[in-house]
Amino acid sequence: MKLTFAPLALLAAAPSTLAWTAGRAAPSLARTSLARTPFAAALYSVSTEVVGEEATESFRLAFKGEDGAISPWHDIPLKGSGDSYNMLVEIPKMTKAKMEVATKEENNPIAQDIKKGKLRDYHGPIFWNYGCLPQTWEDPNEEHPELKVFGDDDPIDVVEIGSSALAMGTVKEVKALGCIAMIDDGELDWKVVAVAVDDPLAEEYNDIDDVPMAVQDGIREWFRWYKTPDDKPLNGFGFDEKYLDAAETKKVIEETHESWKKLKDGTTEAGKLWIN
Repeated sequence: MKLTFAPLALLAAAPSTLAWTAGRAAPSLARTSLARTPFAAALYSVSTEVVGEEATESFRLAFKGEDGAISPWHDIPLKGSGDSYNMLVEIPKMTKAKMEVATKEENNPIAQDIKKGKLRDYHGPIFWNYGCLPQTWEDPNEEHPELKVFGDDDPIDVVEIGSSALAMGTVKEVKALGCIAMIDDGELDWKVVAVAVDDPLAEEYNDIDDVPMAVQDGIREWFRWYKTPDDKPLNGFGFDEKYLDAAETKKVIEETHESWKKLKDGTTEAGKLWIN
């Protein structure tokens, strides 16, 4: 079974410069048209394919390119057009299934998280689109100089606060507005707050101070409390629980991108992570 994406084009202005540009959104689509310029010009497609049965341990959302399987973590570029970033949507807003990029599996498909042998669901829906930025990694070997905690071994997370529910597997250009340093079980787990560049709110929101305080507080408190129904402690936050602004957030994203580069080229030991 194949699903289709909102149309996107992968452009290469130079071999080392890649960006996705979004076309017209399609709510349940997972097919992507890609192009290179000014070098090779042929269009080719990237699609998602459902493997296994939804709501079972066998379910996977795999990604394919012209030449076969690709990794959404390693092969989709971090940068979008202009100052935007490409967000990979793992969990659509108002859903409960805890879906995530399977960083230890071949080609890193999206799968439902499993804890203690059971499929993991949130105890209530998440109110925003949730996912990650490709080509980033929070290094568990690197201690944050101020917070004195180590990365959580995952791509950096994104909370997209736009008005539309985005389908799982969607690659969406977003504007990074700010971030908050969540401390989860002693690990640093950054949450980037962003808005889709084609959302009407993108015209109003350029920095974290533009985001209503009710939304900022809502995100913080949702992530503070969401594990407590499982008898887990409250999550904490660094920097006096304050959000960092857009400029600082770009630095955080760049740091995680540099960590990913070291992981990808073998400078940092991958351990059990799958690297293509």
